[in-house]
This record gives sequence, C-alpha cells and structure tokens, in this order.
Amino acid sequence: MSNYETILVEKDAAGTKGVTLITLNRPKALNALNSVVLTELIAAFAEYQADDSQLCAVLTGSGEKAFAAGADIKEMSEKAAADFYLDDFFSPWTSEIVKKTRKPWIAAVNGFALGGGCELAMMADFIIASDNAKFGQPEIKLGVAPGMGGSQRLTRAIGKSKAMEMCLTGRMMSAEEAERANLVARVVPQADLLADTLKTAGTIASMPPMAAIANKEMVNSAFESSLDQGLIMERRIFQILTASEDKAEGMAAFIEKREGQWKGR
Repeated sequence: MSNYETILVEKDAAGTKGVTLITLNRPKALNALNSVVLTELIAAFAEYQADDSQLCAVLTGSGEKAFAAGADIKEMSEKAAADFYLDDFFSPWTSEIVKKTRKPWIAAVNGFALGGGCELAMMADFIIASDNAKFGQPEIKLGVAPGMGGSQRLTRAIGKSKAMEMCLTGRMMSAEEAERANLVARVVPQADLLADTLKTAGTIASMPPMAAIANKEMVNSAFESSLDQGLIMERRIFQILTASEDKAEGMAAFIEKREGQWKGR
C-alpha cells in the first residue's frame, strides 16, 4: 500500500471486506486541504478505482473536531491570481476524483466541514454525519466565494434560498439541519460514525459491482439531464445489465433462496 504524508489509507478497513478507508490526517491543522492533500487524495482514489477487490470507499477526517475545516488559507494567501487561473486551481478535485471514481464512496463527516471541507464532502455519493458535524461555506468572510463546487452542489442539495443564505452570511449548518435539508443521508452519534459508515459501505461492497456502478451513474444523471433523457438512460443501462453474468446469478440466487456470488461482469 502506498505511503502518504497527509492521508491514511486502509483496505478492507476494520475487517470490512471490499471497503477502503481514506482518512485526512492533518489533525493539528483541522485537516485543512492543501496541494499535498489534493495530490495524495487523487492518488488514493485512483488506487481505489483500479483495485478490483475494493468496492466502496469511505472518506473521513482524523480526530473528532474536523472532517476538514477548509482549504489551507496560508497556502492560498501567497498564491497570485494569475496562478489560480493558469493552474485552473481546484479543477483536479472534480476531474480526477469525482469524474474518474466510478465506484461508490461515502463521506463520513465528523466535526467541521467548512469551505473546501464541505465541498469535498459534497463530492461523495452521499454523506453520513456525526451529531457534532457542522457544515458551511464561509468563503465570503475572506473576500472570496466557493471555488470547489460549493455554490453549485450545495444549491442542488438544499435549494436556492438556504444555499444563498449560507453563502452570503457564512453561517454554519448543524448536522440536524443538514439532515432536514437533505444535505446528508443520515446523522449518527459521534462514537458510532465510523462503524456505522463502514457497515453501510460493507453493504454496498456486498452488492454486484457492475450494478453498483450503474446505479450510481443513473442517480447522478438525474442532475444533468431532462426527465425524458434520464428515463431513456435508465432503461438502456437496465437493459445492458440484463445481459450480465451477475444478473443471471442474482436471479438464480433469489429463486434458490441463497446468497449471490458476484463476478462483477
């Protein structure tokens, strides 16, 4: 397994077969996101995607205070505007992590998920939050605005009014409010967060791998197409899956009242 400076990676985490646990590991900086974290996360997600034995991933932060308290302001404060533009700063988060990771992954949010931390959590397929989690896009307090998708993903998740209020005031949203607003799938006690999320990831990892990827693509397409286009895509993917070996095995296992043995084909 690769050695990283700012993250920890564990395959078959806590004995959960097929689940990769990726942990942001800068606790003294509240797991703030800098260029090294970005580079290492890209590598870790590429490693996860390429490993056929790993079928679901969980991303979390070390310690109980923060998932990620935001981008590394010290690093950003020294960067010139031209460099932000020429480097297409933040682009790799979406292009290399979101778009190239076809397999499912979950954000387990403990403590603060602010600015870039909130944006990183929203890149996941869904979020499970601890009861002490706090979400926010406070970039306006620094004279800037979200740059990793906060204005777009947050609005799609919780609607214009609430997203606009959060971006314009910089206020934090509690875990309870985040669940009511549909930003997170579920809230659990802090002590149970990792175990609960790994259990959920284990359930996903136990499903037919090709079908898991297909279901993820179907749901994501709902945000990027009209209803008619989305329904056509859904039908076509369903039809493709009916030709898979896992479809034949799944239906046979159901009829025979046994567990399916998946090949991912």
